[in-house]
Amino acid sequence: MRGYHLPMPSRPLPAARHDIVIVGGGLVGASLAITLDRLGLDVGLVDATPPGSLPPVFDQRNLSFAAATVNALTALGVMQKLQTPPAPIRRIHVSRTGDFGRVKLDAADYGREAFGQIVVARAFGDALEARLSELPRLTRYRPARFVGIEDAGAAHRAIRIDDDASSGTQRIEARLIVAADGTRSSIRDALGIAVDEHDYAQTLLIARIRAQRGPDGTAYERFGDDGPTALLPRGDRHFGVIHGVARTDADAVLQSSDSEWLARLQSAFGWRVGKLLSSGPRSAYPAIRVVAARTIDERAILIGNAAQTIHPIGAQGFNLGLRDALTLAELIEQRGGDPGDPSLLDAYVARRREDRIQTLKFSDGLARITSNDASLLQPLRSLGLIAADALPSAQAMLVGAAMGYRADTPVLCREAVQ
Repeated sequence: MRGYHLPMPSRPLPAARHDIVIVGGGLVGASLAITLDRLGLDVGLVDATPPGSLPPVFDQRNLSFAAATVNALTALGVMQKLQTPPAPIRRIHVSRTGDFGRVKLDAADYGREAFGQIVVARAFGDALEARLSELPRLTRYRPARFVGIEDAGAAHRAIRIDDDASSGTQRIEARLIVAADGTRSSIRDALGIAVDEHDYAQTLLIARIRAQRGPDGTAYERFGDDGPTALLPRGDRHFGVIHGVARTDADAVLQSSDSEWLARLQSAFGWRVGKLLSSGPRSAYPAIRVVAARTIDERAILIGNAAQTIHPIGAQGFNLGLRDALTLAELIEQRGGDPGDPSLLDAYVARRREDRIQTLKFSDGLARITSNDASLLQPLRSLGLIAADALPSAQAMLVGAAMGYRADTPVLCREAVQ
């Protein structure tokens, strides 16, 4: 037995058994469950949230879905369930306080209607829940909490959960255990997988704001010494704002008056959308990079934030995690047979390597250089912005990342559904 060691019961607990068990019912875990149902597999989904509620991740944050992500979620029948309309990202405008140059990208220049779409996390959670409720083979364990993992013979791995519904500990066996349980993954800890962690010393404040000019399809990202300020178009004629502040200032900014908050945003962002008029409630999230040293173990795999939690700059996190889930499902479909076979898991690592490395470098590099206030870096940053705006090769790289077409893209991402 490895991982969390639990007292052995006097009699072995009866075990439920599935092809695959996913621990974590958030964005990536739920998306994987929907993807696997198309393959006719027997899937269990362990979720800490009770029926009728959504995991905390489904709040008022604004999720930026790359075009590849929109393609996949449309093919999976999720986008059609949205009750709040998404907002298309038709243009991207990037700049930095105090630096010359800027990057302006227009989807029309690439024969596209949009680079992607902005979806409110709460609306996406409701859409996922509606789609999950339609899956005939899915078994849901909720509210339930993972408490341990152990071997269960050569062909299975077992987890134990505290299941409030059955008022006790339950044992579940599967040919593959999928950890989609977030940044502080309990399964990752139980498997003894180390992480590389970097605290950017930034806190990101999230809110919905109204401006003098409504959204026109432009997503703005403006960098400053303490982090980014992004204004994202929403489908309700408001903007979603993400404002990075130094960790030491976060509490004061969070508790400031609305007028002080709006003045701070106006100073950081400028007047591209006119005067900022009003703001909804603010919430705060620390910017911390957590990357697992490896993503597979015996009949176990980490995906999404359990595998890598990255700085939200450039809006890569969920898009990367979804590509994890889609690649895993694609390999299972192609190979058939045992979803936990070591050769399949090795193939998954090989296929995800380039996308993972490129995205981690892009996100981390962008976060570090754009928040560094060293005066010597200003001309380099300015030249970089000018080059990215003028050189077709640099623009092509940025557009590919913005649209989610990086490395070995899963098939569902490439196939738009009409």
